[in-house]
Amino acid sequence: MDIRLKRAYDHAARSDGPRILVDRIWPRGVAKEDADIAHWLKGLAPSSELRKWFGHDPDRWPGFRDRYFKELKSDGAAEDLDLFRQILKEHKRVTLVFAAKDTDHNNAVALRDFALSDQL
Repeated sequence: MDIRLKRAYDHAARSDGPRILVDRIWPRGVAKEDADIAHWLKGLAPSSELRKWFGHDPDRWPGFRDRYFKELKSDGAAEDLDLFRQILKEHKRVTLVFAAKDTDHNNAVALRDFALSDQL
């Protein structure tokens, strides 16, 4: 399974596979027609409360991951998580699309880690 990460502001490429937006809100300044998003799985985004608590503070990264993984295992994420599993089964490569400036500490990175672990 090849799960790539790409900012919403980067151009789509043929090699991306299905592009999955994993943010709760649409990225500012990105036209829907230009984004080439196959699926928008809002249910896989962290809760607003968790996102605000994290604030992309690298010191809070371990705590964010732990809390986010708990949210992903909750009933609230179940429908989108099932769809995500199905997409991963059907495609050799997918790209998780996110808007955060920090490319090392964001929900897409954590979601990829979650998907590649035995927790999915």
